[in-house]
Amino acid sequence: MSERLQKVIADAGVASRRKAEKLIATGHVTVNGDTVTAMGIKVTPQDAVEVDGVPLTQERKVYFLLYKPRGVITSAHDEKGRKTVVDLLNGVQERVYPVGRLDYDTSGLLLLTNDGELANGLMHPSFQVDKTYVARVKGIPVGEQLKQLEKGVVLDGRKTRPAKVKVIRTEKIKNYSIIQITIHEGWHHQVKRMMEKVGLPVDKLSRERFAFLTLDGLNAGEYRSLRTHEVRELYDLVETRSK
Repeated sequence: MSERLQKVIADAGVASRRKAEKLIATGHVTVNGDTVTAMGIKVTPQDAVEVDGVPLTQERKVYFLLYKPRGVITSAHDEKGRKTVVDLLNGVQERVYPVGRLDYDTSGLLLLTNDGELANGLMHPSFQVDKTYVARVKGIPVGEQLKQLEKGVVLDGRKTRPAKVKVIRTEKIKNYSIIQITIHEGWHHQVKRMMEKVGLPVDKLSRERFAFLTLDGLNAGEYRSLRTHEVRELYDLVETRSK
């Protein structure tokens, strides 16, 4: 079966599909010894593909759900030497990458994989999966603040999509609240900025759910492999929303 060259490179864990296209366009890729720069070329498992002279090997696809602790970088590498989410995957030999981001001081559910096709699908702007967070905020929310979050707030000239909001607990003496919020986009610092916008600055934030996936059974810093049916359901979600 033949597949597009950039997809094969992405699936091998070398780069995202977009970066793979740049590698092809700039002459870094050869197929059967010939440099290719055109998009749309298809290859089969019998073709010899090299990137910068290194033969492409198809890694086994792996999928992990990590309970990211606070104080860990969402990256495969960090030039400052700080601990990354990949450092927490003890014993994993495959080269995996995080799907999306969680801030340094945000904990919670994070997916990591070497499946470029699924990762790109999940991160595409058109894929608006439910992401549920629990935030500890300063102050006691009033009805109008909650309505603003539910209807969407304007950030950098764009309005967020309507959110689901639930107050879990309030502590009037200590002047803080625990709020659960479900959003659909993945804008930079989105939950923190939404809360700040309505006057409820965030002290702590954790992502508790991504689509149908939860942190059940995991402690901070632990991870597990996704089950076959979970991977299939994620693919089904991506394919459904791309139609």
